[in-house]
Amino acid sequence: MSERLLHGVRLECIQGDIANQSDMAAVVNAANAQLRIGGGVAGALHRAAGPGLEDECRPLAPISPGEAVITGAHNLPNRYVIHCLGPIYGVDEPSGELLATCYRNALRLAEEHRIESIAFPALSTGAFGYPLEAATGVALTTVHTMLAQLSAVRHIRFVLHDAPSLRLYERMLESLPG
Repeated sequence: MSERLLHGVRLECIQGDIANQSDMAAVVNAANAQLRIGGGVAGALHRAAGPGLEDECRPLAPISPGEAVITGAHNLPNRYVIHCLGPIYGVDEPSGELLATCYRNALRLAEEHRIESIAFPALSTGAFGYPLEAATGVALTTVHTMLAQLSAVRHIRFVLHDAPSLRLYERMLESLPG
């Protein structure tokens, strides 16, 4: 685990399960356009949340790349789920801007709902094929540029699936300017 305090916001990187972040007020879902149960992060969160999550999502769909919507967390140990549709790499363009927009929109929703802590997966890096190093750069740079605008959000966690991803996030987090 690695962490830094920047602009009064605690940024941390851990290896773990996004569906098991009981100390976070919100978790971010790497959603599909229909906000349905799927593979990867969406499947894990929907399975843990139970069928009520999909029922709550149904009227909010479809969403477009870069968009984010918020729901309750149902059987998850959190209060909220923020669903982001990241870009499919090589299909949805400009992919870097669309991915950055996901992180900005998730943080805006967190601010609007006075959410103090939020956990992100590595959006778009699974089935959507975004190269991990490029996606990590977009994620950390975008979050870093938003820190000064945040008043409610005081803790941002990046939850990585495996050790190589964690090491990459840790290295890039350390390289962010103070």
